[in-house]
Amino acid sequence: MRDMLKKLPKVELHCHLDGSVRPETMYELLLEEKDLENISLEEFEKMVKVEDGCNSLVEYLEKFSYPLKIMQSKENIERITYELLEDLSKQNVKYAEIRFAPFLFMKKGLSFDEAVESVLKGMERAKKDFNILSNAILACMRYESVDKSIEVVKKGEKFLGKGVVAVDLAGGEEGFPPEKHKEAFDLAYEKGYNITVHAGETGRDENIIKSVELLHAQRIGHGIAAIKNPNIMKLLKEKDIFLEMCPISNLQTKAVNSIDEYPIREFLNNDILVTVNTDNTTVSNTSLDKEYSLLIEELGFSIEDIMKIMENSVKATFLPEEEKNHLKRIIEDSLKNI
Repeated sequence: MRDMLKKLPKVELHCHLDGSVRPETMYELLLEEKDLENISLEEFEKMVKVEDGCNSLVEYLEKFSYPLKIMQSKENIERITYELLEDLSKQNVKYAEIRFAPFLFMKKGLSFDEAVESVLKGMERAKKDFNILSNAILACMRYESVDKSIEVVKKGEKFLGKGVVAVDLAGGEEGFPPEKHKEAFDLAYEKGYNITVHAGETGRDENIIKSVELLHAQRIGHGIAAIKNPNIMKLLKEKDIFLEMCPISNLQTKAVNSIDEYPIREFLNNDILVTVNTDNTTVSNTSLDKEYSLLIEELGFSIEDIMKIMENSVKATFLPEEEKNHLKRIIEDSLKNI
């Protein structure tokens, strides 16, 4: 089963760039900037990855301080993007949508355009070298003002269709309801962005409804809390809303107490359009192979179940129909060789 998993062509739809930096790269660049002293690589890895003892999403998000220190130059951002896609290609990922908040890369003078262009350059190089397709999702941060989110939408518009496919609302939900950013997401909808929103990750099921009805979300990041409310399940099904689920991350942040409580099987049984993703490959110390293995070993998923999820993932991509069909053919061709 594990050998077959490795060979399966995969799609990654929910992966944060700053949470997926190679620890070795972080360590090297922090040493160059004299931000680390007398710490071994082995010790450093423990500092940037979440242990099983993580207590909450807030604690989980603290791990992002290290990568953000080094993601303030064009060269570093391009390199990190390229390396992530190289790592994904080794897992037979055929297509990835990588998300990031441009303003988080602008603390030392980079412009918005330079931050975005650096990611897109890394993607283009990876496409040539590893034959992996990818696009970018621009993230607005919940804790920022709506004006900041509007700025992301306006400044990102020039990159639509040129490597950027969508906008996201990310960050801890507590105290930051979706409606705070409604004006920005109305604008994104008008400008033709695809829209995904983190919602229902940490228990607030009403955020899922608001994200779909007020923010025009086509996909929901995590969405675990939908299981609490049959009306939300019905809404997701009726509107063909895809869930970007990230099992290992959700266990680490205590979004659920145990894998037995994880609602993915119930979603599938109710024809909810579930996809499986990593969230943050480094912070969660995970991969798509690990995510699928967890479902197989702990929840009794079959290869047929995994294939159904993969089919959902292809449908959920923010690709134009022609490119979606091209990806479908790539995956079908890859499956013939297994």
